[in-house]
Amino acid sequence: MRVFVTGATGFIGSRVVNILLQKGHQVTGLVRSDEAVATLTAKGGRAQQGTLEDPQAWLADIEECDAVIHTAFDHDFSHFVANCEKDRRVIAAIGSVLAGTNRPLIITSGTGMGDDDSGHPATEANFNPAHPNPRVASELEGNRQLEAGVDVRVMRLPQVHDTRRQGLISYYIPLAKEKGVAAYINDGDNCWSAAHVDDVAELYVKVLENGERGKRYHAVAEESIPAREIAEVVAQGLGIPARSIPAEESAAHFGWFSVFAAMDLRASGAWTRQQLNWQPSGPKLIADLQNMDYSGF
Repeated sequence: MRVFVTGATGFIGSRVVNILLQKGHQVTGLVRSDEAVATLTAKGGRAQQGTLEDPQAWLADIEECDAVIHTAFDHDFSHFVANCEKDRRVIAAIGSVLAGTNRPLIITSGTGMGDDDSGHPATEANFNPAHPNPRVASELEGNRQLEAGVDVRVMRLPQVHDTRRQGLISYYIPLAKEKGVAAYINDGDNCWSAAHVDDVAELYVKVLENGERGKRYHAVAEESIPAREIAEVVAQGLGIPARSIPAEESAAHFGWFSVFAAMDLRASGAWTRQQLNWQPSGPKLIADLQNMDYSGF
């Protein structure tokens, strides 16, 4: 297949591109910089330079492709709401090219969108259109594109990690160093799900090759890792104490991160594994946190 990949040299997208090329697919990748153009071209992909702010500048390249995998997202959380709206616009723009065809569009969301407030792990079968997380905009637009005749498939991500990056935890670590304490709220029993970046990339390709229109997939290798355990291993890496703080002090301590620090983001990927025979085998989150180099923080 000829596959268009946004974020083709990014944390996840670069691994997706590697697998696609290894399996004999042709890749056109959306990249921002001259350096990224050189990186993708050296791998054997074709680079299209452009930005998420101006999708009209690169939509013509999608006309020549058989599928789109949209991994790019602006992770500046100081403008999170605006960036979620930007993602919605990009999905709408891509959908305008694919509507009425059988060419799949794989969009990216978070596992939290499958939380039904029951206290059970989020699942692929659930979607709350009134979810307070602004990232819900991506799936709402995905639903609109489904109704418009686009073969939309949704990849929901947990904390995606290796020894360099760990999703939201990548923002928690420098905050902990700045404060001199790796804090968790109350008992720290709110949990996050996780998966290694290589396993996640493999799943994107499985969804492309064997996924179904309108289905949601969870890239979850570990269902529930307590926030307290994450804080303790970060504290060890930074050489600082881990400490519980009461919920009423969370906003003052964490700032913008307080919303995420309090979330319970446990999620199941059992249905996804069964449907696509996905068997994640990469390192676990705690192992990657233990093996990372904290000297750069």
